[in-house]
Amino acid sequence: MKTFIKTLLLLLPLALFAKDATIEQLFSVQTLKVQKVTTAHSKKNYGYVRVDEARVNDISPRFGGYVVKLYANKIYKKVKKGEALASVYSPEVFKAKDEYLNSYNYAKKHSNKGMLRSAKLKLELLGVSQSEIKKIISAGKVSLNTTIYSPIDGYIYVKNINKGSAFNAKSKLFEIVNLDEVWVEAKIFEDDRVWLSEAKKYDVHFKSTKNIYTTTNILLYPKLNQKEATMTLRLRLKNKNNFLFPGMYATINSKSQTNEYLTLPSTAVIRKNSKHYAFMVGEFKGEYEPIEISVEHLDNQTYIIKAGLNEGDEVVNNALFMMDSDAQINTLY
Repeated sequence: MKTFIKTLLLLLPLALFAKDATIEQLFSVQTLKVQKVTTAHSKKNYGYVRVDEARVNDISPRFGGYVVKLYANKIYKKVKKGEALASVYSPEVFKAKDEYLNSYNYAKKHSNKGMLRSAKLKLELLGVSQSEIKKIISAGKVSLNTTIYSPIDGYIYVKNINKGSAFNAKSKLFEIVNLDEVWVEAKIFEDDRVWLSEAKKYDVHFKSTKNIYTTTNILLYPKLNQKEATMTLRLRLKNKNNFLFPGMYATINSKSQTNEYLTLPSTAVIRKNSKHYAFMVGEFKGEYEPIEISVEHLDNQTYIIKAGLNEGDEVVNNALFMMDSDAQINTLY
């Protein structure tokens, strides 16, 4: 059997150049060209929209009182910055406003600005708006009620009062949430942490819209859920049209940086003595020259060509055993 294999190997080089058409067909050599491909690895995760905690405002007056009129009378009502939320009566605020007006009138006659500044500061510390403080002087009288305004654009997520309600100082009357930016939180496995260093951007998709939200603003929470062996990845999304709401389901496609490679299929590369070779098509028909190349795996079927070949070089794709045998016989490598 060994003798037969040796004899066959000796005949292989001759068969390549044989004039017989049948022999040429049996030992036909398929070739291909070195190609440049562009790749970007991607990964898919899933998550949910969450409120950006930095965009949550609690409306908690620094004084106690009673609700006289309620403008923001519905949960999830959308309000603008500076919009009136409620008109309230507070004995503490009424007294402070009266003191401020008296101090102003006294300062006009006795030039005691220190008392006036102190009275104004008291109103500011109670949270009375500048417009209301100015109105005291312009009107020359003190109004019974004080208006509470919204500090931001947003939605009323919590409403703890009704018309006629009494409240104490520091009580949370409203919670207003701005949705111009939101978070998307996704659970990822611990071994995905390596991928985060390669991912360059994140495309977030939602079932209710064809819009794709793209971001690079991410944060990996420094905490591992031991029961699930997962970590939480947070993405920040622009949401100027307020189309995204908390609780919406999100599909997250993360992509690595785009790379260009010269590639060959694994069938076109031979490894021998810890070196890799490809057989380049020679100048004349039937000639194939073994070229040492530097490679690394792109995947199970493809090599990245790092050195030794250029884009467009033509090499042998099939019958690698035949080429290897021919080169060994002729001591080409």
